[in-house]
Amino acid sequence: MSHHRAIAAVFAVHGAVAGSLSTRIPWIQDHLALDPRLLGLALLCPPIGAFIGMPTASRLAYRFGGRAATRVLIALWCAGLALPALSPSPIWLFAAFLLFGAAAGMSDITMNAHAVVLERRLGRSIMSGLHGMWAVGSLAAGGIGTVAAQAGVDARLHLATVSAVLLVLGGLAGRHLYSDDSPADEPAPRRFALPSRAILPLGVVGFCATFAEGASANWSAVYITEVTDAGPGMAAAGYTIFMFCMAGTRLLGDRVIRLLGPVRAVRTGGAVAVLGGVVVVTARTPVPAIAGFALVGLGVAVIVPLVFAAAGNAGATPGEGVTGVATITYLSGMIAPAVTGWVAGGLSYPAAFALITGVVVVLTLLAQVLRPSGGGGGVPQPSVLAREGVARTQE
Repeated sequence: MSHHRAIAAVFAVHGAVAGSLSTRIPWIQDHLALDPRLLGLALLCPPIGAFIGMPTASRLAYRFGGRAATRVLIALWCAGLALPALSPSPIWLFAAFLLFGAAAGMSDITMNAHAVVLERRLGRSIMSGLHGMWAVGSLAAGGIGTVAAQAGVDARLHLATVSAVLLVLGGLAGRHLYSDDSPADEPAPRRFALPSRAILPLGVVGFCATFAEGASANWSAVYITEVTDAGPGMAAAGYTIFMFCMAGTRLLGDRVIRLLGPVRAVRTGGAVAVLGGVVVVTARTPVPAIAGFALVGLGVAVIVPLVFAAAGNAGATPGEGVTGVATITYLSGMIAPAVTGWVAGGLSYPAAFALITGVVVVLTLLAQVLRPSGGGGGVPQPSVLAREGVARTQE
């Protein structure tokens, strides 16, 4: 197995863990008799755990090497999948979700930082395809989870089984990861890394892209139902098409990035997403609304992977750069669904998505910050790598 395929498999395993748990939240709610407010509090615990754990991830990768840190953390993430369903009470569920979130955030940091190092070594963009593999893993596991839920399979059995399978798959993939131990002369990252001044502009672009992505994923079905009077099938189709457009574009996105470069790719994607937002806001029947969400998915798909790659190259170390931008994008993913709901409730659903379209306009205008420079972001070019004396491997 090549290094590229190995890290792609790790991304798919990471996505599969997330997709598996999301389908069994209703079972956990029913099993513990949680009211919506208590469930909402429980679901705040994973991002809180991620925020606590993420700033330490780059230090772990520096001390033990990105390969070793990724292998251990992805194993903890897979093992943590079984914990929420096994929780005997809400307090234990909160604790399980905190640990689950910490493992999620820390493994996310190390595998993205590892991907940045490999991308440098290969001298070409691979990050979009890796994020596409994450989406494929999430969709596949979500489909399995849906079948298990419909069949009435106990979530404890389902998640424990999936956890064991993913542990094996993640372990096998981890054995073939590129060995990227930190050079002896490389400065140690800070023990608790927060976004640096160099990372903040990239973080703003990532914040905007994640905001549009999170709001669309969480509210597309509701929007289509409430605004266009669509039935459940059409509403579900809107969400599904949005997610498939995201996944498909990310799988093919590296070719677009190599052709256009990071700045033009973000500008082009932003323009497509803005067009999609306008279609969504003006649509009053299901088909145009679904088409609008599809365009949003197509447009924003490559932006977050590009931001992660640029941040990994802009930071003092890849892990520190990825940590800084991931902290910002996680925050955006947390608040986007809530802000969309507040605006929709206070004004209207079209007003909420007009706001989201404006957010995409902002990231389009800021695309310049992804331009590769001497010490800045972007995807390293093979000529740059050659000048730096970095050996290039084959995929």
